[in-house]
Amino acid sequence: MEKQLKTTRWGIIGLGNIAHKFAQDLMTVDQCELYAVASRSQEKADAFAVKYKASKAYNTYEALANDTKVDAVYIATPHALHKENTIMCLKKGIAVLCEKPFAMNLEEVSEMIAVARQENVLLMEALWTYFLPHYQYVLNLLEAKTYGRILKMEADFGFYREFDDSTRLFKKSLGGGSLLDIGIYPIFAALTMLGIPKRIEAQATFFKNGADSSCDMVFIYNHTKAYLKSTLLKETPTEAIIQCEQGTITLHSRFHEPSSVTISTDGSKETKDFKCTEFGYNYEIAHVNQLIRDGKTESDVMTFEFSKLLIKTLDDVREVIGLKYE
Repeated sequence: MEKQLKTTRWGIIGLGNIAHKFAQDLMTVDQCELYAVASRSQEKADAFAVKYKASKAYNTYEALANDTKVDAVYIATPHALHKENTIMCLKKGIAVLCEKPFAMNLEEVSEMIAVARQENVLLMEALWTYFLPHYQYVLNLLEAKTYGRILKMEADFGFYREFDDSTRLFKKSLGGGSLLDIGIYPIFAALTMLGIPKRIEAQATFFKNGADSSCDMVFIYNHTKAYLKSTLLKETPTEAIIQCEQGTITLHSRFHEPSSVTISTDGSKETKDFKCTEFGYNYEIAHVNQLIRDGKTESDVMTFEFSKLLIKTLDDVREVIGLKYE
């Protein structure tokens, strides 16, 4: 008789827009249950719990962490709270999937990883793009050098929002600005496709509160360059384009979400559409769920080493453009 797989009881800390999408996708993954949610507002927690059929609704993050029935937690609080919230849950023995960026800097990320190892509890950065089928498809093409080596890469992410220092997106003390919030995606693309750059050039514009409004970056490698951009000042194509020796691979808008891929070679074009009926968070949820069932404490895809490389690269860009969050 086949062994009955245990259902993972998930909690969510921080109930903003992304948490709603995550909760919807969680409901589509086998052996998963949204068990508990936490907000600083009981009213908000209650409404979220009713909408997604969670058993428990807490008005403090600590109350959720103290619930011994929680197996795993998704942390979707502002960037500046990630370290504190993550460590609190790890010390309670709860597996943690923490939204990107993992934390504010390499020092914080290193501390989170050290606690996870000390407690022997699963920890992973929730950079969902890594697990999306269209993205894995492109990475496999590049690794196999199907179209030769990369000659040039471009990736951008931009949209317009009216400046409002009271919101998380712009509040510098919470890590607001374009770089940590959306610039992380073009940087992630460059690191996964090309590796560690030899040198970084960057320039930024800033809002009146000191948060970056846009950032243009060039990652310089031995034989190629990656041109990267993030901005909160205007809509941009939000594509990733990789020019190889024998063809061009385009990840269409928005490249970090479930999307289509076009391969252009010698005047011919072929577009592959990756159908996804969910938002796309289901892929990383299923991955974490499997890690939990296998008793793993680190992902073999979104590794600690890669998370440290990603945040260190963000730190390096901040140093070049003179951006400090203190």
